Amino acid sequence: MPGGPAMTRATVFACVFLLFQSALAHDVDLTKLPLGDGHLSSAPQVGYIWACRVDPGGGGAQLDGPWINKAAGTYDFTKKAVVSGQVTWRPNFKMALNGAARVFTSNDLPNHPTGNFPVSPTDEAYRYDRNPNSIREQSVTVTLPANPVAAAAPTCAPGAVGILLTGSVLFNALDAPGRDAVAHEAQDSCQGHPQISGVYHYHSVTTCMDDKRLPGGHSTLVGYALDGFGIFGRFGEKGEALSSSDLDACHGHSHAIPWDGKTVVMYHYHATPDFPYSVGCFHGSYSLENVRAISGPPPQGRGRGQPIGGNGGFGPPGR
Repeated sequence: MPGGPAMTRATVFACVFLLFQSALAHDVDLTKLPLGDGHLSSAPQVGYIWACRVDPGGGGAQLDGPWINKAAGTYDFTKKAVVSGQVTWRPNFKMALNGAARVFTSNDLPNHPTGNFPVSPTDEAYRYDRNPNSIREQSVTVTLPANPVAAAAPTCAPGAVGILLTGSVLFNALDAPGRDAVAHEAQDSCQGHPQISGVYHYHSVTTCMDDKRLPGGHSTLVGYALDGFGIFGRFGEKGEALSSSDLDACHGHSHAIPWDGKTVVMYHYHATPDFPYSVGCFHGSYSLENVRAISGPPPQGRGRGQPIGGNGGFGPPGR
C-alpha cells in the first residue's frame, strides 16, 4: 500500500546519505552535480554518453525544477522533487548460468518499494513532470555471454543498457529528448519510474540497492550491461569513491574482480554519482534483440529518434 510523505522523506534521506558517503569521499558535491545536458558525443568520450539515438519530440519533464541551475551547469540532487509513495511489488527475477550463456528472466518489478505512478496532481513532483504512466508487469528474457569479450571498438549505447540485481531495467543517462534524465525527470526515492509501456527503470544505479564492499573496499556487483560485462557500485579497487574522471569513455576499466566464483582480470562498468552515471558506451558487443526485450514496445506513431552517430540502435523509450 502507498505510504505517506513522512515515510518517503525518510527513505530519500537514507538514499541521499548513501550517495553523500560516496560523493564526499571523492570531493563530488551532490548539491552541485554537473548537469549532463549537452554531454552527448558521436564517439567515446569521458564524462559524456555516446547515445545511439535521441527523440527531440519525446516525452519528459515539462518544467525545469528549482534544483537545476542551468547558468552554472549544475543541479542539486538533494533538493530534487521525489515522487511520493511506498508501493510494494511481487518481483520474479532469476539468473542462471547455462554453459557459455547467462540467462535472465524477470517481470521487471523491483525488490524494493516504488512511488505512486501515474504521478498524482497533488504530488509536488507533478508540477515539473506529469508522468502519466503506470508500472506494469513485463515478461523479460535476456541471454548474455557468461564470459564477455571486448568488441573490436566501442559502440554507442542504446536507450536500455542493462538489468540490475533488483530485477528491474537500467536505461542510459538520457531522457527521450536527450537531456540528463536523473536531473530532469520525476523519479521515486529509488530513482526509478515507468515509461509508456509500463517498464519500471532507472537512469542511474539505484541507491535502494546496498553498495556492499569486497575485502579491500571495492564495490560488489550490482547488475549486468547488455554486452555481458558486470556493473559494480561506486567504489574502486582500493576502496576509493569513483567519479567519471576515474573511468574510461565507456564508464569502466579493467582489473581483477570476482566473477562467478573466480577472480579474473576483466573489464567492468561502475556506477558514479555524476553523469553519465553508469554505461557511457558499450565496451563489448550487444544484441538488439536484448535491447528490445527490456525496452518494452515502442510508442505508437513515433519514430525511433535521431541518430547521434554510430551504428543505430534504440533511443530511450519515450513518454
